[in-house]
Amino acid sequence: MLIAVVSDTHRMIKYINLAKELIKDADILIHLGDNIDDVELLENDFKGKVYAVAGNCDYSAKYPKESIIEVNGKRVFFTHGDLYGVKSSMNNIYYRGRELNADIVLFGHTHQQLIEKEDNMILMNPGSISLPKLKWRCIGFINISDNGDVDAYLKEIRA
Repeated sequence: MLIAVVSDTHRMIKYINLAKELIKDADILIHLGDNIDDVELLENDFKGKVYAVAGNCDYSAKYPKESIIEVNGKRVFFTHGDLYGVKSSMNNIYYRGRELNADIVLFGHTHQQLIEKEDNMILMNPGSISLPKLKWRCIGFINISDNGDVDAYLKEIRA
């Protein structure tokens, strides 16, 4: 099962359209907030299941602030990250993931890519596809095999 993860799209249509090409083969799309209305653009022609959470720049009550799904036996916890102070430390979000028995923790907010594995839990931030703080605009991908093997990686959006 292939999960595409985007965050902090900030209504920049050019990069949203480039992202659509990269996510088209995913089974699941998760948007981690900040301009959550962009989900409507991303899910246009997307064939898989779409999940989203609201970020600190989102004022609609349409989406929750955090959520959990299970994919091939793996618990995936996702949130924007602002509630857990991810700009200053990973501690709060790490321990929240532990509390929830998450195998994978997804967050955005910092606009910086990150993939770390701590005590068999993957922490991933795909960064921002529109306003990255590092050099690259990226989309996160997580492939969870039928037997539960997990491969997490980033793909750069090339304009």
